[in-house]
Amino acid sequence: MAMRWDSFIAAVQDRGEYATQEEAERSSRVVLALLGAHLVGDVRAELAARLPEALSLVLRNPLQAREPLTPERFIRATAAWIEGATEKTATWDVSAVLSVVADVAGEDLMNRVLLQLPPGYDLLFGRPRPS
Repeated sequence: MAMRWDSFIAAVQDRGEYATQEEAERSSRVVLALLGAHLVGDVRAELAARLPEALSLVLRNPLQAREPLTPERFIRATAAWIEGATEKTATWDVSAVLSVVADVAGEDLMNRVLLQLPPGYDLLFGRPRPS
């Protein structure tokens, strides 16, 4: 069952300690648009199905990535898409959004998401793995 829009945005706003709902929405859209470019097939479809409809569409119609971005480059790309962002604030934005995504996804789907991503994304989702 998909998470409701207001619940998702409230969770991101809380984790990101954003002053406004608009900031949480902007971060959510940018991060999910970049994430969607890295996921394919059933994994992307299943994750999209658990997100609020507006964010599900963002994940399914991603910004195109020519190659999978390392976690560091993912953060830099996020900073480039958010006006006034720095790598430091973008790291915060990415973590706020992806930790909520991880909660929504659950462990099984999260494991399959991480298999499609370059090493190191487990930390961005707040799900560090033993090496």
